[in-house]
Amino acid sequence: MDKSHPIVISLGGSLVVPNGGIDTRFLKEFNMFIRQKIARGWRFFIVVGGGATARHYIDSAREIVGQISDWDLDFLGIHSTHLNAHMIRTIFRDVAHPRVIMNYQKKIVNLQEPLVIAAGWKPGCSTDYDAMLLVRDYGANALINMSNIDSVYDKDPKKFPEALPVKKISWREFEKMITGKWSPGFSSPFDPVATKLAIQLDCSVYVIGKNLDNLGKLLEGKDFEGTLIASE
Repeated sequence: MDKSHPIVISLGGSLVVPNGGIDTRFLKEFNMFIRQKIARGWRFFIVVGGGATARHYIDSAREIVGQISDWDLDFLGIHSTHLNAHMIRTIFRDVAHPRVIMNYQKKIVNLQEPLVIAAGWKPGCSTDYDAMLLVRDYGANALINMSNIDSVYDKDPKKFPEALPVKKISWREFEKMITGKWSPGFSSPFDPVATKLAIQLDCSVYVIGKNLDNLGKLLEGKDFEGTLIASE
């Protein structure tokens, strides 16, 4: 990849808070990895998801209240991303821009820092969509989706053990694979609202898991494990 342009990473909250507890081991390794890349001239935007924290709040609200609006549930998830994003910015406090992006209409002017942390913004989509806004607004080179989903599969691997990973897929075919519409807690390799924006921007998205060696291979233009979603 071209390091003259920033790289946007959509960091799934499942990697930060996998089961309600912070994965300090992964974050220590991620901290070292990003700092090493910054030292070599790379620049990053990292958008952080809500993870298990968001799901716990959403599930608890549904259990207690019963009928509750998607708007309220979405904001529980959004505030969870704010907490996780502030955690990540604290880890990178000496190299990251001091403001966590939470309002994407307020662009950073004369950005000097090599790293910017961002979180969720509005109801109706996931942080995947927010990551696409950063691609659009800051001339990013690529969007890398890191989560507990290591690839796009030809079937739902949770339902079909025989599901096979897909190395490359067009946006047209990927969009057909996404069933249903966005709702709080929606789980997919890339959310349907973000998918529509990616198609409009003709942006390529890489879906990989949490393996940082694999991320390094992708950045260096080597063969990687995961899926490239791109125009035909």
